[in-house]
Amino acid sequence: MIKEITSLEDYSKFVEGKIMTKGDIRLMENVLGLVGESGEVAEKLKKMIRDDTKITVEDMMKELGDCLFYIQAIANFMDIGLGACLQMNVDKLNDREKRGKLSGSGDNR
Repeated sequence: MIKEITSLEDYSKFVEGKIMTKGDIRLMENVLGLVGESGEVAEKLKKMIRDDTKITVEDMMKELGDCLFYIQAIANFMDIGLGACLQMNVDKLNDREKRGKLSGSGDNR
């Protein structure tokens, strides 16, 4: 049992130890889990608007942590290192910024 996460590799192993499904069913479960948890993040915002309340840092951390769990689970399934994925995203956004394309739509702008 891991008690403290000190690296992305630690977290990857932790997540792997919690996965209960196998094969393509695992991928479907984890993608749907991510969608559900992302919806819970959106639900916090909705309640903030509707009820004129504040979103606490602790509540948001819980929901974002659940999203990260499923992101890591999907990355593990696809054999994608999360560090490499993060760097690819940084490179993509830096390139878009350099070309003045941060806003707009489309994957390949």
